[in-house]
This record gives sequence, structure tokens and C-alpha cells, in this order.
Amino acid sequence: MYTLTAPTPPATHTLSLRDYADAHGSHAHDHFQVLIGLDGVLDIEVEGRGAGIGVGEAQVVAPGDRHDFQARDNSSVCLVLDTTHASWARCLERAPPSALQLHTLARYLAQCMARPDQSALALQCGPALLLEAWGPSPAHASSDARRRRIDWPLLAEWARARWHAPLGVADLADVACLSPSQFAQRCRDEQGMSAMHWLRTLRLTHARELRLGGMGVAETARRTGYRSPSALTAALRRSGA
Repeated sequence: MYTLTAPTPPATHTLSLRDYADAHGSHAHDHFQVLIGLDGVLDIEVEGRGAGIGVGEAQVVAPGDRHDFQARDNSSVCLVLDTTHASWARCLERAPPSALQLHTLARYLAQCMARPDQSALALQCGPALLLEAWGPSPAHASSDARRRRIDWPLLAEWARARWHAPLGVADLADVACLSPSQFAQRCRDEQGMSAMHWLRTLRLTHARELRLGGMGVAETARRTGYRSPSALTAALRRSGA
């Protein structure tokens, strides 16, 4: 798999051109990933939901969502944007209003990556242009104002007091007085990640706080609901803590 990366600020955006011809795998990451098909088809399954990214098609993967991918017929080239910009949460689960406009822009940016010295401004603005091409959120401000407000800090405290129980999206939704599907979408919209990723992040943050306070690994694992001290240690290691 070749990867050609544009000189964009890595802390916020990384724009790359990737050939998935001989690549396949399964992973998750802590940022949004936007894939736009330029050649061939990339079969991708995100949290159990399958799709194919063909020429002119696109997919947004949320932080924490595990995804499996493989090029169909060993042929797939995509423009890929890795970004921490929270505004991409509004693009989840919906296609861009103009696939042609997005594809044309992706093609142009791919050409610019072949001559980065001559196209520095285009590549610098590329991530913002891709987001703009996706179009505004279909939800109107008036409907947003009528939605039931979620008190995220209060919900976090509720969860922290129940790490001993197997918490899931339905439990969080019940406390927020929403259906599981409504809560899942609100979490993506307002927290920029899936509900389970938000819950895992909360649990890990609590465990990290206890460890920094001097608590032993075994007691920290017990208090935060990890199945064993080694499971907690592995989670902390994966997070870089």
C-alpha cells in the first residue's frame, strides 16, 4: 500500500492518497477518518455495518469505531483525511449532497499532492474545502433548540458510580430519556464519537486519575470495572498513558 501525504499540520489534519491494492486489516483510531474513492472499490465494514467505497463515493469513520477494510479485486485508491475536527461528527451516517462536487475536489487535491511545492495553499485549505463540500447539517437550528438537552457531566458522574455493572448504550439512553438510536446519534453530534467509545474513554480517564493518585493497579481495575489488572494495564498502554 503506497501512501502519499500532504504537508498539513498533523495535530489537526493529515491528508493522504492511499493505494489499498494489497492491503487489508482491522483497526480503530481516536480521530475521524474520511475516505473518498478515486479508483476501484474499497470494501469496508464499520462496527458491523458493511459498505463499499467506489469511485466518487465517500465514508466517514468516527473516533473509536472499529473498521475492517479490503480492496475489492485488489484495486482501490482513496483520498484519506485523518482529522480531529469535531465538525465531521455532523457528516456521519449521511452522504454528501453533491457526490460529483466532492469527487471533483478529491481528484483535484490528489493532483495537487503530486506537486506539493506548487499547490501548498490548496493542500493547506483542502480539509476545510472537503468539509464545506459535504454541505451543512440537515438539522435546523429550531429543531436543535427543541431537543432534550443531555447533561453530559451529570451523565458521566452517573456512569462513574456504576463501573461494577455492564453498562451499554441502552443504559445511557435510559438515563438521558432518549431511545438508544437517538442517544447514539446525539453522542456522535455532541461528543464527536460513538456512545461506547465515549464510555470507554470515560472509564479509562477515571482509571488514569486513580493511578496518578497512587492507587494500585488491582484496586484501580476493581473500582473501574476492568476484568483484570492486566486488562487495565493493556488499556493504559494502548492509550499511551
